[in-house]
Amino acid sequence: MWDRRRWLRLAAGSTAGAMLAALAPAALATETFQDLRPSEDARSLVGWVQRTGDAHGRPYAVVDKRSAHLYVFHADGRLAGHSPALLGSALGDHTVAGVGAHAQSGHVPPAERTTPAGRFEATPGENRTGEHVIWVDYESAFAIHRLRPGFAYQARSGRLATTQAAARRVSWGCVVVPVPFYQQVVQRVLGASRSVVYVLPETRTVQGFVRALEQR
Repeated sequence: MWDRRRWLRLAAGSTAGAMLAALAPAALATETFQDLRPSEDARSLVGWVQRTGDAHGRPYAVVDKRSAHLYVFHADGRLAGHSPALLGSALGDHTVAGVGAHAQSGHVPPAERTTPAGRFEATPGENRTGEHVIWVDYESAFAIHRLRPGFAYQARSGRLATTQAAARRVSWGCVVVPVPFYQQVVQRVLGASRSVVYVLPETRTVQGFVRALEQR
């Protein structure tokens, strides 16, 4: 359960943190996906998923990289919640060979910090420190996880609070969201079972992306 008082204590002393605290109640969706006025790319992909049943009755998520935003859906297609997200600092839709080993060693070279595009069969799990994550692609250490405490917390809180999508390109490749959103939406919906995560491309069109999904 989301503890708002604890979240406010974590955010205290930071303007960015206060902005994130104000955003936190939006974690639970009270509107439809269309009400949010998503990008045309996100709208097109979600429409295709819903028409085709491509998620096969599982909950799913859509990462809109160009907007640096995450949308989470229940298995029946209802919007569970949405949030700005931190994404890989390197542009590109590919997974660099060996990036998973680098992530496990504690350092990913800047050129390898991409958030790969594609359709992923995701599973809930834990990382090497025991933190709950959604493994989007375990081999490459690509996951959805909460904003972690530490020296970069305040700076990354500020990035999440900004309206500029380009400013949210700071992660090693993972999709990083505010703690309340992770706990109340991601962990509850995607963390309950297997799910599907769609990551929209930024170097090619959504039409080509969908065609590739249809031909797999």
